[in-house]
Amino acid sequence: MEKKLHTFFQSGLLDKYILDETSASESLKVEHYIETYPEVESEYLRLQDNLEILAKAGAVEAPKFILDTVKTELQEEATPVVTLNSPNRRRTPWYGIAASIVALLFAGGYYMKHQQNQELLKENQVVVDEIFDLRSDIEDNNKKLDNLMRQFLKLNNPETEKYVLRGNARAKDLKTVAYINAVEKTSMIDVVSLPQLSEDQFIHLWAEMEDHFVSLGILDPSEKNMQSVPYMEDALGLSITIGPKENANKSDNAVAEIELKNRNN
Repeated sequence: MEKKLHTFFQSGLLDKYILDETSASESLKVEHYIETYPEVESEYLRLQDNLEILAKAGAVEAPKFILDTVKTELQEEATPVVTLNSPNRRRTPWYGIAASIVALLFAGGYYMKHQQNQELLKENQVVVDEIFDLRSDIEDNNKKLDNLMRQFLKLNNPETEKYVLRGNARAKDLKTVAYINAVEKTSMIDVVSLPQLSEDQFIHLWAEMEDHFVSLGILDPSEKNMQSVPYMEDALGLSITIGPKENANKSDNAVAEIELKNRNN
């Protein structure tokens, strides 16, 4: 609706209607807008008041002796002259009309300028919001890039050992890759593929110690990037089991196992 009113005010029909310069169809259109939209009605009343004020301000009353002179001249003619009462409304002089037109044009120009300024403010706000969103996206991407760079450096560190864990007959689709750096004491694991699991089944990662197993946590199948896992100083191997989330115990039901290199040598 705002765009429709903006187009109507820009057309200048309201100004022409005030000056009685519209065609029949244009008059009907203007009257429809005045009756339908309060903003148009308000602008119409304001322009009418301005026109009347300007017309009154520019009006010049004729000297009284002119009327007497005219009467005297006419009385000398044979044709009788009927004296008319002075009408309530004077004819608006041409310069009053010109001043009214200038005022209308000024008012229309002011309104259009105001509308343009409002539109520019809205567009500027949209640009500012987009810049803030873009900065936020850039910061998030920089954090992700920094994280990937750190992971890349760890993976390409000569001290990082790579271990591939493949599933046995009970988990043929299981494949994970572990990266262990004994110097920096970091461990990461990349879940390449996992078997289909029920809702109560989870992938558990274990570290095999000298006489027991230590849980390294549950692997998140939805995590596509590297997952950090606790580093175990004296671990002899890694194994993966599938079982319930709570009360998980390492048993002989491992679906993938691998021995770690002797890092003391």
